[in-house]
Amino acid sequence: MSYEDFLGGDPVIVTAALTGGVHGKEANPNLPETPEEIGRAAAAAEEAGASVVHLHARKPNGERSFATDRFQEIDDAVRRHADDVIVQHSTGGTGAHAEERHQPLRTDPPPEMASLDMGPLNRYDHLTSENTRAMVDALHAEMQDRGIKPELEVFNDGHANEVYGLLDRRDLAEPVYATLIFGGGTLTRPRPRNLLNAVSNLPDGARFNTLGFGPHQLPFATLGILLGGHVRVGLEDNVYYRQGELATSNAQLVERVVRVAEELGREVATPAQAREILGL
Repeated sequence: MSYEDFLGGDPVIVTAALTGGVHGKEANPNLPETPEEIGRAAAAAEEAGASVVHLHARKPNGERSFATDRFQEIDDAVRRHADDVIVQHSTGGTGAHAEERHQPLRTDPPPEMASLDMGPLNRYDHLTSENTRAMVDALHAEMQDRGIKPELEVFNDGHANEVYGLLDRRDLAEPVYATLIFGGGTLTRPRPRNLLNAVSNLPDGARFNTLGFGPHQLPFATLGILLGGHVRVGLEDNVYYRQGELATSNAQLVERVVRVAEELGREVATPAQAREILGL
């Protein structure tokens, strides 16, 4: 899709990234950490207009967990509280063995979607997320075996090249779905022209999701809507509603981007419509 045809194109899929794996309640006390909190946050985000929830698991002390049983607890809570929202698990992260990265794929039932980082990332001063091609291929193979749709996370232009490499090596189900990510560090610089370039560099027929970290969340979501793409918001990526004002919930961030989409003439996708668009 492009700007020229976005008014007559697909409804916009809103993904809510509820908790993440780094900051916790010390950054925003409204960020959900326990399975029950995440389940209730998923329901509220769905009611606000999100059709996908992007999930990380936490240990009881709030630290990141890759454990299948912890993801299972979260999924059970999401399905208990939410109606029909699409569950998407994160497989990204630092300091985890390759086998740990597979554990979020092994819940029963498996998630409908899972993130797949397209390449290495520097994290903080002493951490790197490796994401070797062998690891990417292995994660994709298990997703394929379990019927999980990969959400290709593209943090920079090099990762865009890796999308083409993955397509050469693996048989990806259509449509290819890529999240274009903007911010500091290893990420693409958050400049509007860079989003235009990133969209133009995607494979033919790919659908894209737009993610801006921190203060770039709302501007890049708006740009993504205008360009015919889909959007991700939530407390994982941005704990503020506006400068100096913490967001009260993930639902508050979803409600705002839904209002923007509606003002710009984009219908907001239901979970059923999102499944059809993404080929789930």
